[in-house]
Amino acid sequence: MKYIIILGDGMADRPIAKLGNKTPLMAADIPNIDKLAKMGKTGMFQSVPLDMPPGSEVANLAVLGYDVYKVYQGRGVLEGASMGVNIEEGDLAMRCNLLCIEDEKIKNHSAGHISSEESHVLIDFLNEKLATDKIRFHPGISFRHLLVVKGGNNDLKFTPPHDVPGTPFKDVMIEATSEKGKKTADLLNDLILKSQKLLNDHPINKKRIAEGKDPANSVWFWSSGYKPQMKTLNEKYGISGAAISAVDIIKGLGVFAGMDVIEVEGATGLTDTNYEGKAEAAVNALRNHDFVYLHVEATDEAGHAGDEDLKIKALEYLDKRVVKYVMEETAKMAEDVTIAILPDHATPCEIRTHTHDAIPFIIYNPKYNADSVQKYDEESCKNGAFGLLKQDEFFRTFLEK
Repeated sequence: MKYIIILGDGMADRPIAKLGNKTPLMAADIPNIDKLAKMGKTGMFQSVPLDMPPGSEVANLAVLGYDVYKVYQGRGVLEGASMGVNIEEGDLAMRCNLLCIEDEKIKNHSAGHISSEESHVLIDFLNEKLATDKIRFHPGISFRHLLVVKGGNNDLKFTPPHDVPGTPFKDVMIEATSEKGKKTADLLNDLILKSQKLLNDHPINKKRIAEGKDPANSVWFWSSGYKPQMKTLNEKYGISGAAISAVDIIKGLGVFAGMDVIEVEGATGLTDTNYEGKAEAAVNALRNHDFVYLHVEATDEAGHAGDEDLKIKALEYLDKRVVKYVMEETAKMAEDVTIAILPDHATPCEIRTHTHDAIPFIIYNPKYNADSVQKYDEESCKNGAFGLLKQDEFFRTFLEK
């Protein structure tokens, strides 16, 4: 048996008045995913425990069958691993967004989805001006970068910037949760303020403003952690794996999970991503791996943008340009293939951030009898044969032969 998970990041949602009180999944034309729901068994999955932050890092760890209480260390270290950054014992690594501040408020978390080419120039500039033997910025993709603080203390409270668009930034700066964390919190807040002075007048931002784009005029830190103590999927479940994603956090999770991380040209993490390239790479990877994790980010970005029409478009692209191909090609394989479809968490358009909502999933195992569910959405899957799964139950159920 071979296994593939097709994960539409943040694709679960809540009913939207403009859509006639349907969710984007209910409103989208997704015949291939619905066909898989009819052929397979469905259920709901509480991917993020209610006492943990509903970030993609926690959610994807849970989807892959890890005990999030034991291995979760923030997304910074995961992203760092994917970037090839050597994070040593005692290094505190964290996400560093380039974002847009306007009138002292967080306008958006992505600096208008700044290009990697532009952002790398800005990160290099910040290193030139602010890096020391204790702190260093590392460039990633688009607005997503990394800061490493040697010997940093993790008694810190952060506010993810995508949770607070429109909020005065000074109201949501980093707080120490103990006396030990105060020095690190002060250092990070000082870096935020210094970055604003440096970035405001940078030629790249002047050019972006002239072109009507949002400037990347501040850094923002969140989701810090140390190197995670995590077994590989091979050690834990006896399977070899490959991960395909445009997003550093998923690639880094793949690194720590002992998976081969496969790069796909044109994979952007946005609606314009190379869906066909990712689907083809996933099917090829199945030929020499037991398991493939195919992650598509576009649906999550549409949720953060509060754009239900864009989310529907991304769902329909996922259906017609990824799921259809994977279903057709795996059906031709000599070995049976179990296919699962799910998000990692919900990102409802109306609130533009992640929630703890239970998420719908499909598992199509050729050896299973189907349940009675005919469509894939947040309501239909509540009637699925699997009921509500928690913690590592989804992945263990998925791997059943």
